[in-house]
Amino acid sequence: MASMRDIKRRRDSIQSTSQITKAMKLVSTVKLQKAKGHAEETKPYFNKMYETVSGMLARSGGSSQNPYAKARETDGPKKKGVILITSNRGLAGGYNSNVVKLVTQGDFDRENTVIYPVGRKGLESLQRLGYRISGDYSEVINKPLFGDAVSIGKTVSSAWESGEIDEVYLAYTVFKNTVTQIPTLIKILPFDEENEEAAPAEETSRRGEEEGPVALMNYEPEEEDTLGYIIPLYMNSLIFGALVEAVASENGARMQAMDNATSNAEEMIDSLGLQYNRARQAAITQELTEIVAGASAIE
Repeated sequence: MASMRDIKRRRDSIQSTSQITKAMKLVSTVKLQKAKGHAEETKPYFNKMYETVSGMLARSGGSSQNPYAKARETDGPKKKGVILITSNRGLAGGYNSNVVKLVTQGDFDRENTVIYPVGRKGLESLQRLGYRISGDYSEVINKPLFGDAVSIGKTVSSAWESGEIDEVYLAYTVFKNTVTQIPTLIKILPFDEENEEAAPAEETSRRGEEEGPVALMNYEPEEEDTLGYIIPLYMNSLIFGALVEAVASENGARMQAMDNATSNAEEMIDSLGLQYNRARQAAITQELTEIVAGASAIE
């Protein structure tokens, strides 16, 4: 059995840690409420943007020759670019590792994948694994702005247009509720049938009810010019929506992790309290036994 001094030292250490985790939980709770409100305010716009763009392409009759909506033919394996959104700090449970696994456990080999990292945790993890890193947008996640999404979108679009990458993916975490965050990987360029995975559930359900023939879309000006303007805007909007969702998800994950850590610390403190009392009781019993034995020896 450990000594009373060791047990007391360990209990005091865990109590200090518990106070830190409680404080971090409170901070994350406050940040979560703000981030959650921001996400709820902006989500309708991005849902409508997705609905508009997907509806336009669905009514184009498959004739669009716009490069944003046409898969690129290559001789070898396609080069893929991934906008990876994680956090700058840890202590958020599996939040960061779950997003990184979307890349490491997906169809993204190191030789043909370029990572555009938002958040130091994802950057450091994939850099250690040998992935090619392009840029560092870690500061963006502290307070996302639409201008930040536009900047990232322009960088990735330029790489796509120059042929440096053939496909663009977005890896982030969808905020469902306070205790549930869903790691999500979607394809944003080129815009084709696979992009249906990015549709919000309510939009997918609503479109499923609209069966039957639909009228073809008429464009003014020309189709290529119109889609050439709309699809980059759609991409920037999707990136900003992912940034907002990621901030809410990060704070939700950290709040939950700190709550679990606090509960575990309290259980350990109670267990150590019992051990300390038992050790103290054993020491008292030992002293009484020695006193009685000494008195008997004197007699």
